[in-house]
Amino acid sequence: MSETEVAVAPAPLLLADGRPAARAWSLDPAQRHLNHGSFGAVPLVAQARQQALRAEMERSPVVWFPALPGRIAAARLELAAFLHVDPGDLALVPNASAGATVVHAALTRRRGGEIVVTDHGYGAVTMGAERLARRWGGRVRTAHVPLGAGEDEAYEAVVASLSADTDLVVVDQITSATARGLPVERIGAEARRRGIPVLVDGAHAPGLVESPLAGATYDFWTGNLHKWGCAPRGAAALVARGPLRDALHPLIDSWGAHDPYPDRFDQQGTLDATSYLAAPTALAFVADTWGWPAARRYMDRLADYGAQVIGAAFAGLTGVDSAVDVGMPVPGMRLVRLPDGLGRTRLEADALRDRVARELAVEAAFTSFDGIGYLRLSAHVYNTAADYEHFAEQCVPVLGEWARAVARP
Repeated sequence: MSETEVAVAPAPLLLADGRPAARAWSLDPAQRHLNHGSFGAVPLVAQARQQALRAEMERSPVVWFPALPGRIAAARLELAAFLHVDPGDLALVPNASAGATVVHAALTRRRGGEIVVTDHGYGAVTMGAERLARRWGGRVRTAHVPLGAGEDEAYEAVVASLSADTDLVVVDQITSATARGLPVERIGAEARRRGIPVLVDGAHAPGLVESPLAGATYDFWTGNLHKWGCAPRGAAALVARGPLRDALHPLIDSWGAHDPYPDRFDQQGTLDATSYLAAPTALAFVADTWGWPAARRYMDRLADYGAQVIGAAFAGLTGVDSAVDVGMPVPGMRLVRLPDGLGRTRLEADALRDRVARELAVEAAFTSFDGIGYLRLSAHVYNTAADYEHFAEQCVPVLGEWARAVARP
């Protein structure tokens, strides 16, 4: 959005009976929920489906668990259709970090044991890469991608970090802390030309991107269904293609260990897999109520509006432009720069998140990059313009006072 454009608040989405969309969720009405991107939110119909499945499991566990692999395999068919991938390529895992851990556990050192990541990577996944590098006796090399870097600059920054020692590239499709995209298809194509495996962290992509693996050129991709897809938490997809996938095994060895990929992931002992089975219900709820294309358009327009009204409020308070150019913007997510002194590190940003929830009754995401703090907006269908107007009117002045308190000697 250019500086001369004025965001227009989209009309709130309604349920079929005319009620506000938020009535389909059990979110606390005393809180403003502006951080769907971190942990998602599960619609009531999916909660009810999961509760019914759990009740079925508890009524007859001896019947439930032997039959579970077949039910998970059936759910995979539906989830693969949603992601537009071959069901034979898709395994179910608890979250994107678990998918990354599966890949890290399977790979062997073939060159110099070097792993390339970016400085936008999700911390837990990067920590897993560091642990793998220690096991290999190698190292992690971090490619610096400027926040405002466009596709070409971001691609060159990652490719420039590749070397004859590189054994793995780990790159985000949509970055968590900085709410931007990275050119994973181009990076994957170049890495493949060099014979280097690529793991794409697509944690935020399912539901936010219509076909997150369209044009995929990489070996491994993992994404959460419990974020934008609104599935019960603990539901994610791992998609693997090519010969390396035969080495992938679930984090728990169970009776399916001798089965081929991805079937071996369908049997995990006595783990509660109801989140997998209820995930299609959540996806179907959005599809049947509004349609995913309409939902994505709404979320993107609302994120634009929220960034403008909150950014304008901060600018009016500090005299500093709070708009952020992220180079490769993504749907439904935006950054707004915080006043100096707030959220400069991950720990400071997390503390700010907790304080805002506790004292201002707003659930919001605060992140940091290169020593600068940001408010990360992530809109979903249950959000309305009033949520962002409330933050601009009620929370921005308080955050400004907190920033001044930090600056005082």
